[in-house]
Amino acid sequence: MVAIGKKMVKGKTYYYLEQSVREGGKIQKRVTYLGDKIPKNINEIKAKFVDDIYKEKWYADADRIKKNFSKEQRTIPKSVKEKELQTFVTEFTYDTQRIEGSTLTRRETADLLERGITPTSKPLRDVKEAEAHRDLFYEILKSKKDLTLQMVLDWHWKLFHQTKADIAGKIRKYQVAIGGSKFMPPSPVEVFPMLTEFFQWYSKNKNKRHPVELAAMAHLKFVTIHPFGDGNGRVSRLVMNFILNKKDYPMLNIPYEGRNSYYNSLERSQVRKEDRIFLQWFIKRYIKEYKRFLK
Repeated sequence: MVAIGKKMVKGKTYYYLEQSVREGGKIQKRVTYLGDKIPKNINEIKAKFVDDIYKEKWYADADRIKKNFSKEQRTIPKSVKEKELQTFVTEFTYDTQRIEGSTLTRRETADLLERGITPTSKPLRDVKEAEAHRDLFYEILKSKKDLTLQMVLDWHWKLFHQTKADIAGKIRKYQVAIGGSKFMPPSPVEVFPMLTEFFQWYSKNKNKRHPVELAAMAHLKFVTIHPFGDGNGRVSRLVMNFILNKKDYPMLNIPYEGRNSYYNSLERSQVRKEDRIFLQWFIKRYIKEYKRFLK
């Protein structure tokens, strides 16, 4: 917990923030000085102080994950890597579709995408969208282009042109709501300007921010704009993995079973307009997923 300390220098009182951090099995003290008075926005300063401390540790861990992941990949036979990718694509497709209401089970998704066995008594829409997501995801992984609005519109069209042709690849011109959420997406007139700002932000930050932070923030910003009538979560998770893959970091799957903490972190960030809430959740989830590469 962050503590406010004070010390006397030549009879004058000065204040500072102090936080204990475990590094390499030892407890280290981190300090930042405030001056001769406690600022009115002390809570904001505390939050940034803690964020900066943990970002430093988390990003070092993420870079170590990338290094060891890349090292492992160089030793794995091509056929094994292809099978591992197929498994990830199936899992990612299952979870991202299930989060959005698909009725396909994990086994049905694997049978469909890996063995071509179409499940019986399940909506054709769920089948078509799972197949479309798989095909698009493989296409995205091979793409040499960088992220643009037209690219994202094309992704949306490929995901939904067989099942929701009236909204596929089209920016919404009507208000939408998110079931069960306190967050209300932007009004239709705000969407295009916000998309323009999003891609300007991406262009400015794609080589400045840490890749894991960039992926997390792109996900949050895009899904907050909510530019489509449906499929915003799916597209934002594709954006997330497009960035991670492009930067040579292992990609992330958000399990259906863990959707509550995922939804809560998104909603709290959106309602409070505090990006760090989702960013912290994302980085912790990322490091937990790949902790085997930190050993």
